[in-house]
Amino acid sequence: MHSLQPRRLAAAEPSILLQSFQLRDATSTASISTTTASAPAANPTIAPYHTGLNGVSQHLNLVFKDALWWSLGVVALIILGIRLGEIAWSKLRLVSAMSVAGEKQAYWRVSQWSRMPSLKKNLIYAPLWKKRHNREFRLSSAINMGTLPTRLQAILLGLYLGSNVVYMFVLNWANENRYSFCAELRGRSGTLAAVNMVPLIILASRNNPLIGMLKISFDTYNLIHRWMGRTVAIEVIIHTVAWAVVQLADGGWPALFNRVLHDRFIASGTAGTIAFVILVILSISPLRHAFYETFLNTHIILAFIIVVCTWVHCATAEIPGGLPQLPWVIAIVLLWIAERLARMIRLAFCNWSDRGFTEAIVEPLPGDTCRVTMHLARYVDVKPGQHAYLRFGGVNPWENHPFSIACWEHKSVERTLPINEKQISTATDKSNMVTSVSFLIGAQTGFTRKLYNKARQESQMRPDGRFAVALRAAFEGPYAGHHSLDSYGHAVLIAGATGITHQMSYLRHLIQGYNDGIVATRRVTLIWVMRDHESLEWVRGWMDEVLRLPGRKHLLRIHLFITRPKNPAQINSQSNTVRISPGRPNIPLIIRKEVSEQVGAMCVTVCGPGALADDVRSAVREVQSQGNVVSLHEEAFTW
Repeated sequence: MHSLQPRRLAAAEPSILLQSFQLRDATSTASISTTTASAPAANPTIAPYHTGLNGVSQHLNLVFKDALWWSLGVVALIILGIRLGEIAWSKLRLVSAMSVAGEKQAYWRVSQWSRMPSLKKNLIYAPLWKKRHNREFRLSSAINMGTLPTRLQAILLGLYLGSNVVYMFVLNWANENRYSFCAELRGRSGTLAAVNMVPLIILASRNNPLIGMLKISFDTYNLIHRWMGRTVAIEVIIHTVAWAVVQLADGGWPALFNRVLHDRFIASGTAGTIAFVILVILSISPLRHAFYETFLNTHIILAFIIVVCTWVHCATAEIPGGLPQLPWVIAIVLLWIAERLARMIRLAFCNWSDRGFTEAIVEPLPGDTCRVTMHLARYVDVKPGQHAYLRFGGVNPWENHPFSIACWEHKSVERTLPINEKQISTATDKSNMVTSVSFLIGAQTGFTRKLYNKARQESQMRPDGRFAVALRAAFEGPYAGHHSLDSYGHAVLIAGATGITHQMSYLRHLIQGYNDGIVATRRVTLIWVMRDHESLEWVRGWMDEVLRLPGRKHLLRIHLFITRPKNPAQINSQSNTVRISPGRPNIPLIIRKEVSEQVGAMCVTVCGPGALADDVRSAVREVQSQGNVVSLHEEAFTW
């Protein structure tokens, strides 16, 4: 009996195996048909990490957001504290020195803090490397590679960029799920990009309130803005790539393109990233400098696209209330709108009143230069060292460019006579006054060349005997002017070519202030480097007025350098206070001579070509070792 059992089982095995295979086959067939009829099941190790906040370390993101904003805020507060100290010290110096003779200002000649001259020489005024700072790296007459930052600027930029690198890569590197790691990287890069966009928008604004508060030039803010923009662009690209890696792993290229084209959340983010990439390519220095007007207009359009896409991206996320970064993006939009409104208000205020609109009188002058006098529609307060953005009807009216204000005068519409600053301070009603401001604009390429050509072609004889053309124009400003020279006993003003406009704005102010007893200045030296003798025509009228001011001979010394004189007979001087020399000036020798005859605290200002500015900076650094108070202010428009 027992021997028959295995045989029965053996006989039964084929039948059982057949049934088993039939059942397995049926199950497999059903499984295949089910798989064919429905979409593939999502991979649980991939799918969650390309949507929402899955895998995102939001707590750390917010920590680094606070760290970045606090670090920028602390730096701003430190600078503000330093500036307030400088203002208080300047006020004290002004009050104590403005009523005494120059020889009695010896206390203010020597630095009261022994380490300050060394800081100025090795950090504050020091270029990044050797001597070069504002001299451009030129590839051609139209293309250059930009300039180098100062040592202090480089340190601040290095700290900012380094902090972003640290915040970006403090990640869970032990995470074995690379898709979860990509999600964390995506969240971090997106958060940092949104965080950095807030100061990016603020620093791009010419109405930035920090310019006046911290007394830092718009040129410096523009430098920081460019590096912030590059940082944000890199973070946005990392954000997009980190998302795309997970999406590709989960659904392949068809799924990725489907979301890019049909998912509003992904489509807006992709469009913003593409706009950022285009913006970075166009902002490469040679391209930016070669086609600056095109770049500027394209920059505004792309920036608008980026802001709108970022808003849509944050608002349409599959999270109640949108992404956590949405409030920051709303703040960015409001800041951008506020800045544009501020520009429009300035334009409307300066250029329109019940008396009409602003008119510009443009005179072509020798040396491919225009003298522009703008008759504004109302009274506008102007200070020395300020500039304004100008646009002209018929000459690329969509463009506006900054130019230093050379001089200005206020007139009463009732008596149409010029009014000086002292009379204005006692006036009770400025509504009956109008202001005229004057500029010198050298013809380079693009906008300035078109303006000069139009002035030459359409100029007509005016009642004052000058050839000029009248154009409808707009004045936006004035801006800057936060460097006051009133507390310095000694001012050295150095100009190259049309840079004389910046220095002209200080001359009359300091001489008139000396006569009124409201400035500490007891000596002013003007150094002007020009190509030929014809350049004197640019400022002849303004300079004649300055030379006729009372007290001018006791205060002002002028030294003109003509680098390419056409006639040696023109190199002569009729005055002991005005000298004319051929060739280029020896800047270090001039600065050392001025320091040897220094009256009180001394300030050196320079406005001109980058090479001249670098020579002045180097010379000022050299004399710091003597321990005297020698400050440097450089007026530049780098882009």
